[in-house]
Parts: sequence; C-alpha cells; structure tokens
Amino acid sequence: MLAITYGVVGFVVIERFSFIDALFTTVSTITTVGYGFPNAIGTGGKAFTMSLIVFGVIGFLYTFGVLVEGLTTGRWQAYRRYRRMDAQLRALRDHVIVCGYGRTGKQVVSELDQAQQPYVVVEMNPQPLEDVRNDHRLHVVGDAANDEVLTLSGIDRAQALVSAVDSDERNVYIVLTARSLNPRLFIVARSSYAYSVPKLERAGANRVVSPYTLSGHRMAALALQPAVVDVLDIVMTGGAETMAIEELLVPDGAQPRLTAGSLRPYGAVLLAARAGGALTVGPDDAHPLGAGDLVVAMGTRDQLNALASALRPA
Repeated sequence: MLAITYGVVGFVVIERFSFIDALFTTVSTITTVGYGFPNAIGTGGKAFTMSLIVFGVIGFLYTFGVLVEGLTTGRWQAYRRYRRMDAQLRALRDHVIVCGYGRTGKQVVSELDQAQQPYVVVEMNPQPLEDVRNDHRLHVVGDAANDEVLTLSGIDRAQALVSAVDSDERNVYIVLTARSLNPRLFIVARSSYAYSVPKLERAGANRVVSPYTLSGHRMAALALQPAVVDVLDIVMTGGAETMAIEELLVPDGAQPRLTAGSLRPYGAVLLAARAGGALTVGPDDAHPLGAGDLVVAMGTRDQLNALASALRPA
C-alpha cells in the first residue's frame, strides 16, 4: 500500500498524470506486467519509475520474508491452533470447567476423560500450563477468578465447575465469580483447611472436598473393609464391564404416581433417591418420585439404559 501511494503521488506530481493513469502505471510497474505508459514520460519520470521498481521489489521481498518467517517459526501453526481451540470452546455444551491443573486437577481431568465428559481447563501458572499443553488438553489461559476468562470457558453453558487450585483463598474468589456468572452451576471446590469449608459454602460451592480428609477416610476404610473399597472403586471408575452406578434425573412430564417400586422391574438396583435436599438411601417400593428428583442406581449398561428410558416422558 505504501509503494502504491508513493507511485501514484510521484506520477501525478512529476508527469501530471490523472489519478487513474497514475494508479494504472504504478500497479503495472510494481507487478512487472509492463503494459507501458499511457503518456510519454520525460527524464524525471524515467528516474522516478526506476526508484518505484526498486521500492516495489524491496517491499515484495520484505513481505515475502515476513510470510516465510511466520510459517517457519510456528506463528502460523500457533494461529491455527488458536482458531481450532476457539471453535472447540464455542461448541462446548454441558461441560465441566476445571480450574487448576495441579495434582488434583489432573486427576479430575483423568476421571472426566474416562467418563467421556467434555471439559475445559483454566490455568495461568507457567509449569501447570506447560503440562496442559503437553497433554493436549482443551484450555483457557488466565485467572479463573476473572469474569472474562470464565465467560470464554463457556460458563453460561457449563454443567459444573471444579475449583482445584491449591489456595483456599483463590478457591473462594473463583467460586464467588462462578456463582455470580451462573447461579444454576454445580460447583465443587477444594479445601486444604477445615476452617475454609464454611467460607467456600457461603461463597456458593455446592460441595467442598478436602483431599486430606478424603485420603484419611479412604485409608481407614481400606484398613477395615478393603474388599468393599475395591468393589466401589471398580464400579465407580468404570473398571467393571458389567456394572456401573449412575445418577438419573426424573424429568418434567414423567409418568404420574411414579414410585421406586415401579422402577424395580427394569433390573437396576435403586441405591438412593434425592428429593430437594433430602437423601433417602435404599428407598422402599412406596417411595414417591417426582419431577426434579434424582435417582442413584446400580446395574448393567442395558439395565441403566432401560431405567433411563422409563423415566422419560411418554
């Protein structure tokens, strides 16, 4: 563009060409098409034409060099990765946002991978960020307590958020921000200290998990009932090909007078039912089920699929 401007102005000033003639001559000269001049030019015009050719060639070589540098230094590949990642983020629906890619965050992502649940990782620290890229995880770079970062992560379309950074204070800020952006979001937060649990709950976390408390419970359970823990691990992590545990929602429009007993013919074992905030473990046959209730069931994949179909509106 600079070369074209230089040529047009030069031909208008030196040779008194019209704007169209000057533009035509400039483009023909720079592109080396060589259509000739619309009018005869003098010595000054010839000298100017030579300078325009040199200027145009230099500009072409510079542009070509920038293009080659962009292709060889990875800038083009980086741009393509950015565009691809942006498209993937826009396509996310009912996904999980994992804030933090430390030891806890990596384990959460591993479980989500195994469950084939879509997710996106939010990370800003250099070493975890390098791990995210090396593991080829869909991610957003930035502070998870920032509104724009969570919005870019699709928080308005997300199913849940896991705040797994290693600072309770940061987790409180993340939970507060997430809750303000999506009041319906299910939020699970990590807590390193017991006194942080009520703060995280007041900030809006639906569940608060302490890795140290959980590890203590697990170690005690393994010492007392190792077989029970092994069975639960196999079923919960999908290690068993025949059995699984799932949480099913009773939708609006489900069959009237639905009870736990009416679901037993489908073969799955009803472990629990939740109505509002009340959890009933081992519901009896007369236990009523309504729209919005949750049913926790264990069975084969066919049994669970049949149970899910039975819960759908007719």
